[in-house]
Amino acid sequence: MTKPARVLIVDDSALVRSMLTEILQSDSRVEVVGAAQDPFEAREMIKRLNPDVLTLDIEMPRMNGLTFLSNLMRLRPMPVVMISTLTHAGAPATLESLELGAVDFLAKPKDQGPTALADYKRTIVAKVCAAATANLSGRDDVWLDRQLVSVAESARLRANYVCAIGASTGGTEAVKEVLRVLPKQSPPILVAQHIPAAFSSSFAARLDGNCEIRVFEAEHDQPVRAGCAYVAPGGSHLELARSSYGYVCKLSESPPVNRHRPSVEVLFDSVLAMAKKNAMGVLLTGMGADGAEGLLRMREGGCTTIAQDEKSSVVWGMPGAAVKLNAADRILSLNKISGAIIEDAFV
Repeated sequence: MTKPARVLIVDDSALVRSMLTEILQSDSRVEVVGAAQDPFEAREMIKRLNPDVLTLDIEMPRMNGLTFLSNLMRLRPMPVVMISTLTHAGAPATLESLELGAVDFLAKPKDQGPTALADYKRTIVAKVCAAATANLSGRDDVWLDRQLVSVAESARLRANYVCAIGASTGGTEAVKEVLRVLPKQSPPILVAQHIPAAFSSSFAARLDGNCEIRVFEAEHDQPVRAGCAYVAPGGSHLELARSSYGYVCKLSESPPVNRHRPSVEVLFDSVLAMAKKNAMGVLLTGMGADGAEGLLRMREGGCTTIAQDEKSSVVWGMPGAAVKLNAADRILSLNKISGAIIEDAFV
């Protein structure tokens, strides 16, 4: 952005409003134009101040954040970063906010040491700046051509074939759209989505409830089977490994890669090492560049590689970085990726 991102903070806690204002104002890329204590005040301030981004608390009196978000995205769509409690109990509401159209989320600020505070500042500024340039019009419904479904029902799945998907900002909905339409006969799919540890089990459960294929939060040594998808637990790298009876999931807490654990790079490199050319790598919407170099290595190793296109991406960071590296065989709209997986997986 050439101008600072203009942010309106919406939170019922005066302390949180003050802390967020101080943190965001300390960076020249952000300008806090106001702070509202509830959605009713926020509604009037949005009309008057025309902010680029909202930070929005989920739990507020008079009207909760989800109700306000739903109304906002219907009447005046704009980028929203949810301020969430990063707990198992708070996961369903936060994931619902992403379904309603929020761009991203992060934890409420806490009184903490200088190092943790510096990390929090770096994270929230990056998320707010990414949200300010996010593409809210790119979300589209995904459908799978019936002809491709018949291919999956009648053709033969390539032996030992695996599809690996990486995503970050905007990715929870993008992953859902890709998986939602896949038939039960689909190849095994491994997913590295940047998500907190408290949220990944809820994320996998929500996917499982929306898909014909089975979706699991991956467990260490869990067999990898066709018709199933495996989501990396937050806080753990997910890798493809081999056992005496075939592919299995391998989890590790080795250091973050590209500041992420799970990292898409780690997943892509493991799939290339285990499946060789018998694999596909897919890089979806996300902030940063995690997975771009791994996708390039997959392409150079003979795998099929796909990057989501800019028009359908909420944030074209990760797939855009892959395209710049010439790491993608194909650059596809989100609604074409499910079909590409089926086309590549069957012979």
